[in-house]
Amino acid sequence: MATFERRSLTGEVAAVREAYAPDSLVLDVGRDFETLPPAVAEDLGLLADSLAPASYPSEWLPDDVPETLAHYASSDFTIGLPSDGTVVWTRQTVPPTVLVKFRARGTPDEFLQFLLAEAFVELSLDVPESFLPFFGERYVALDAAVGSGPADVFQVAAALYDAWVGLQTREVFAGWGDDYPDLYDSWRDAGDRLAGRLDDLPAEVARGKTSFAAATEYACSAVKHDLDPPAPFAALDTQAYRDHEAEYAVRWAEKTFAQLRDDA
Repeated sequence: MATFERRSLTGEVAAVREAYAPDSLVLDVGRDFETLPPAVAEDLGLLADSLAPASYPSEWLPDDVPETLAHYASSDFTIGLPSDGTVVWTRQTVPPTVLVKFRARGTPDEFLQFLLAEAFVELSLDVPESFLPFFGERYVALDAAVGSGPADVFQVAAALYDAWVGLQTREVFAGWGDDYPDLYDSWRDAGDRLAGRLDDLPAEVARGKTSFAAATEYACSAVKHDLDPPAPFAALDTQAYRDHEAEYAVRWAEKTFAQLRDDA
């Protein structure tokens, strides 16, 4: 297939697009990617009205970061990060674009429909495109708070951003029982699949079975499905986090990782 092809939507997910992001392009991508490189991303100009490449100040980044994050922050037109999953959205095109990666061919259709609906809702909320603009200059402070390798900081940052977005999207999904019952069921089902491990997370971390960064990712995913994460992650499932955003996340990381080092 060509690099990009327009995706046809039907049923509930088409209705959600019309309700939440009616001007968005929805495209299948003929390749998998973590970060879509400039030579490919620029091909979106053939389908979008215009391109609006984003870049971020180098001062936002610590000295040591994953190469993909450094490239994403640069002036090169890139889309997506490894933490983005199967469906990616961007406002670096006009109109905004939702991209379905090639790997979606192995995703159950019900869940893929939910991922598309989630992208439309996130576009409607006007949240930052990734954790980097969410944290901004505070990413350096988060790096210092986590105090381990750049991959761990990346994973924690992506998870914390996911939880903050999820605090907003879950209010939308929770109200879909009548209007979009199949998508509502997919949201609930995804939460049920997460629920089984939540209570065991602290013990898994204590035994070294799960890294704290991975546990953070798991617990933060649970937030957007309206589950109750265990301590210390429960502090992220609060209105205070929604209101105070990155500042709150960095304070949480400072306190939490300092306690982990004291307990080691």
